[in-house]
Amino acid sequence: MKVVIVGLRGFPNIQGGIETHCEELYPRLVQLGCECVVIRRSNFVKESPPLKFYKGVQFKDFKAPCVAGLEAVVHTFKGVWYAKKIRADILHIHAIGPSIAIPFAKLLGLKVVMTHHGPDYDREKWGWIARTVLKMGEWFAAKWADEIISISTVISQILKEKYNRSNHVHLIYNGISSYLPVKETDYVRSLGLQPGKYILAVGRLVEEKRFDKLIMAFMKAKLPGYKLIIAGDADYVTSYCCFLKNFAAENNVLMPGIVKGKNLWELYSHAALFVLPSSHEGLPITLLEAMSFRRKVLASNIPANLAVGLSQQNYFSLDDLDDFIEHIRLLLADFAEEQSYDLSLYDWSGIARQTKEVYQSLVFK
Repeated sequence: MKVVIVGLRGFPNIQGGIETHCEELYPRLVQLGCECVVIRRSNFVKESPPLKFYKGVQFKDFKAPCVAGLEAVVHTFKGVWYAKKIRADILHIHAIGPSIAIPFAKLLGLKVVMTHHGPDYDREKWGWIARTVLKMGEWFAAKWADEIISISTVISQILKEKYNRSNHVHLIYNGISSYLPVKETDYVRSLGLQPGKYILAVGRLVEEKRFDKLIMAFMKAKLPGYKLIIAGDADYVTSYCCFLKNFAAENNVLMPGIVKGKNLWELYSHAALFVLPSSHEGLPITLLEAMSFRRKVLASNIPANLAVGLSQQNYFSLDDLDDFIEHIRLLLADFAEEQSYDLSLYDWSGIARQTKEVYQSLVFK
């Protein structure tokens, strides 16, 4: 079974929730007997020379214009045409923006699986044109995708209530690898951090992550001995990104850029608290990652975060800075170093098996 995957920037070592999702999922599907071809955006590919294979997954790299909102659409159309050219059994499109290409894929006679990672039109960075395109993509997916994978109950409800789409919609959660806390502290200490004395946030430097609100809360909380570190970067230089980096520098907040692999595991392992202050998420992989390291976590009370099912103490009211500060203080005042969670729903091996079943139901029906 040959599957062509579009809608992501690519992997490995490319930041983003969808990118992490695909990096975990498709090598496992290869092990289950699928032939997986991931269409990558060459402007995000860092290795030289570019990889042709990664853990059994094939790569095909295409250029795309480095323009937010246009990049994903143009790249996806190229990927759809390539899927037709190599006679793919399945075209798997990730996210609602790239789903604008679904009518084109259906005209070419392709069988389409779409994974809905969240209502991206709610992101604060988009103008009305981009929001309109994203909503059209979601509409095309709801009307014409052969099968839809929803990564959370919140997304499944959106599909049912807005589009009356519940048939051929499969609830398959985002996954998380099983990690053990890392004992080493070399990277943590190289940043000037003391294990157990810092607050960690991880993500792209975009408005909806609300890292500026996190910095404000940290400043006003007045936490002697604690530091704040925000790991991540923006895909492009934006006014918000520049503002955030300057704001962080003025307040001694560490921003080391994108952190991956063992260094990121160290940061998770020795954080006193992980914070996700977003106004928009699908099913947040960074939150699940922090939970897998048994860190204490604090997240905004948006529907996608609430769907994870944490205790009340682990949520703060999105637009209430005082409540945000109070919850930070409360969790740090609890001197327990770890917090236990049930992550059984988020097993990647099970997710891969469920995804293959979706493919088989479409190919062999």
